[in-house]
Amino acid sequence: ESTIDFFNSIEEVKHNYKYAPEKWTIKDILMHLIDTDRLFTFRALVCARGDDKTLIQSADEDLYASNIDVTGRSMKSLLDEFLIVRKSMEFLFENITEEMSKFLGNNGDYKISARALGHISIGHTKHHINVITERYL
Repeated sequence: ESTIDFFNSIEEVKHNYKYAPEKWTIKDILMHLIDTDRLFTFRALVCARGDDKTLIQSADEDLYASNIDVTGRSMKSLLDEFLIVRKSMEFLFENITEEMSKFLGNNGDYKISARALGHISIGHTKHHINVITERYL
């Protein structure tokens, strides 16, 4: 089942549901996936271009989530954005050569490759789908 199919299968009444007051809604989680795909794409670009000077540190996910309100957005709108961002990421990864995939970026604590970031992104999405399945549905 694709990510799009998964989110489309969720009843609309659940889109703004939180299982605890301090937790995100399902739409908040989808926006988080969009934001992190953008960040993973940037980080992968830095690595693939052989840039070991630009730090590719983690972002504060709670800060990002607190500065956007998706309650008024439709699931379709969020999924459209997700698809566009994900497609951009796919184009980048499809055009990273074997040589480029060996370059390592610097996050300050360790070195990481564009290829590794692609795998992390996929795992990150799967993680959140599992969380939604276990705690929201």
